[in-house]
Amino acid sequence: MSQAAELLQSLVQTKENSEIQIETFGQFNVYRKGELITPKEWGRDRTTQLLQFFVTARNRRALPKEQIADRIWEDVAGKSIDQTFKVALHGINKNLEPNRKSRTEPKYMIRQGMTYQMNTQAMWLDVEVFEQLVKLGNEQLGADESISKDAYKNAIDLYKGVYLPSRAYEDWTSSERERLQLLALGAIITYAELLVKDNPLESIRLSQQALQIDHAWEDAYRVQMEAYFNKGNRPMAIKTYKKCEKILDEEFGIGPLPETKALLSKIKNA
Repeated sequence: MSQAAELLQSLVQTKENSEIQIETFGQFNVYRKGELITPKEWGRDRTTQLLQFFVTARNRRALPKEQIADRIWEDVAGKSIDQTFKVALHGINKNLEPNRKSRTEPKYMIRQGMTYQMNTQAMWLDVEVFEQLVKLGNEQLGADESISKDAYKNAIDLYKGVYLPSRAYEDWTSSERERLQLLALGAIITYAELLVKDNPLESIRLSQQALQIDHAWEDAYRVQMEAYFNKGNRPMAIKTYKKCEKILDEEFGIGPLPETKALLSKIKNA
């Protein structure tokens, strides 16, 4: 088995071997040994909010509690920061490690001097696995197409909706949400392109999935046109182009790209 195949297998199976599993796409769920931690167990919203911040900031350096509080709690300042942060962090540790012995260091939330960050290596995060699968798919595009396809498929299956939808209007999640959405769109379209000749029906389904995320994503229309054409359905391919043209004009006041127009000409002249 190649290193890429081993990595793919590891990424797909890693969830089963993790005591803590966190889902961020479409909704926010945390599982402890396979059991969902309920809202009642979390208690205060600040507790889940702090955990969600640590997930969002997982690739940054450790931060002091004052900076964290300043980013996520507009109504907390001064002396109340220390107590608010302490209570929220205690709530996270209590839920993730209810049986941890007193005076032992937490496994998942790491304190380094006066700074804090999450130990992502000790848990399963859908967002982390999603990124690694997309990266693997991209790396294997020109090397092993079967691994590339499997990696994209598994990544797309993880993307069940926008990142942390309950925090959709909070500034500290916006850039991460947009970045992950672009990764998802890229994975969906690339996978659809890989399937467009052998499985045009699946390419059409995938392009529709991309358009549900962003209805003005021109690459999705182009893949759909080619898929319909490969199925022998020229009228639907042309209809897809017209829909693309209409959406782009309404949204941005522009027309389709030259490659989209060239595909239309190819379809009409076939």
